[in-house]
Amino acid sequence: MLLGRVAGTLVSSRKDPSIEGIKLLIVRSLDADGEETGQSIVAMDAVGAGVDEVVLLAQGSSARQTEVTHNRPCDAVVMAIVDTWEVGGEERFHKHREGDGS
Repeated sequence: MLLGRVAGTLVSSRKDPSIEGIKLLIVRSLDADGEETGQSIVAMDAVGAGVDEVVLLAQGSSARQTEVTHNRPCDAVVMAIVDTWEVGGEERFHKHREGDGS
């Protein structure tokens, strides 16, 4: 599983019928400190994530195990929206404190 921040959405007017109606997101990978690693990935959205939200991604065969992606051609899925994380007992991210100055 990977951490990432949703950078935007991807729209495709022509696609395989098995992925019709599924939102595609462009996600930038994050390290444990919340810094972007420089890598981006396109992922199917299984949880209704929005731009700038920090999310949890699954890749490979694990990506096809959500209700939304089951039996679909999928290599990456957003499967959770992150509220908070800690590393070594120190809070590194809290969704409701991001950008509000606290």
